[in-house]
Amino acid sequence: MNLKLYEFYDGKGGATILIALAIIFLVGFGLSRLTKLMRLPNVTGYIISGVLIGPFVLDLIPHDIIDNMSFLSDLALGFIAFGVGKFFKKEVLKATGGRVIVITILEALAAGILVTVVVGLCFPKMGWSFALLLGAIATATAPASTMMTINQYKAKGEFVNTLLQVVALDDVVCLLVFSIIASLVEGFSAGNVDVWQLILPILYNIGFVIAGFVGGLILTFLVKGRSPNSRLIIAVGIICVISGAGILLDVSPLLSCMVFGATYINLTHDEKIFKYMDHFTPPVMLLFFVMSGMNMDLSAFASIGLIGIVYFLVRIVGKYGGAYLGCKITRQDNKITNNLGLALIPQAGVAIGLAFFGQRMLPADIGNTFLSVILCSSVLYEMAGPIMAKIGLIKSGAITKEMLLNPVNKKIDVIDNVADHHVNLSSIDGSSSTPKSNEPVMSSTIIQDEQISSKPNFNQNIVSTRRAKK
Repeated sequence: MNLKLYEFYDGKGGATILIALAIIFLVGFGLSRLTKLMRLPNVTGYIISGVLIGPFVLDLIPHDIIDNMSFLSDLALGFIAFGVGKFFKKEVLKATGGRVIVITILEALAAGILVTVVVGLCFPKMGWSFALLLGAIATATAPASTMMTINQYKAKGEFVNTLLQVVALDDVVCLLVFSIIASLVEGFSAGNVDVWQLILPILYNIGFVIAGFVGGLILTFLVKGRSPNSRLIIAVGIICVISGAGILLDVSPLLSCMVFGATYINLTHDEKIFKYMDHFTPPVMLLFFVMSGMNMDLSAFASIGLIGIVYFLVRIVGKYGGAYLGCKITRQDNKITNNLGLALIPQAGVAIGLAFFGQRMLPADIGNTFLSVILCSSVLYEMAGPIMAKIGLIKSGAITKEMLLNPVNKKIDVIDNVADHHVNLSSIDGSSSTPKSNEPVMSSTIIQDEQISSKPNFNQNIVSTRRAKK
């Protein structure tokens, strides 16, 4: 529409940035309230608000601000991956690890292979390099919107536990598959396949896994005796270091940050730092999803045409079919088997990041079409994905009727959370940690958490009594 409404406050230095942020936060929050009335996840409202205030509708945000906030995707993915790492506890992996790996490989590869074959056969003019790269990206699933939907409704249970492990491992599979396919495509275009082009990305990811493990050790050592504020600051600082290094080396921070969170939880069994992070990250998540909406090129829908529709639908079929087959093979409960695929639809951060790499490997026209397909379909997935994830969570029983009717004001049962701490995203650990007197407390919520955790014997006695009755 080219309204250029941002010109009314552009060129004012710091004021322009603050006004732009105010617009993003307030419009994002306002739209999420409307979508909430329609019983839709907050993520949907954030993305729609980004489309409305973006350059293709109202054009409320200066374009240089949009361009210079690209780092948000890496930072948001780092926070998300750190939170997902909490679900990789040793005891949980021993119980479900093998099954989760089988399900993840089947749902990821089923989507990738199906997209590659269908696109390659239906659109031969685009070439098999185009189809292979599109199939490699089709394996990815975005954890952000799924995590936010789970957080919003306080979903819990075996379905959630399985889902989050699958989503986390899914991106590991995607990164490995894309690295191999990208190396093959570059080799074919140059006339030969360089072995180092295959090995180097894998070595980088192995190095980042080690960095995530070291980060977990450092966090474990530094947080001893620290206040909630200090623990949060140290954790955020390490995530920023990992994400920044990933940008420098063109490596996704997902795997490293996930290992970072998993290392910390297995060494300390302290879930409170994840709860503090949940209170810190909502503004970052809002910015991330609104920015995704602003980057949506509405005019690209006409250019991608039938290719985009085929990719959008075929990937959904592949994800659901692969997850269903994996659950059947591993003999999962019918509620998980029939609904897990519905929660694996979203696709955003990792896919968009890899799409820019893929664009550079293809001829100009084909590369632009490739990027448009991923960008437009990612936004559509992020709008439809949370809705389908919510349906899957409801049908599996992870979201109860009470949670559905009142997701925000629902009172949290502290005792149940202690008993089910490995499932609930907002659980409260029994260990105590009193803030130092010379450091301010981060928020009233954390004060309440500290007061609750300062009476571990009381909580443990009640839990023990419950177990004895059973």
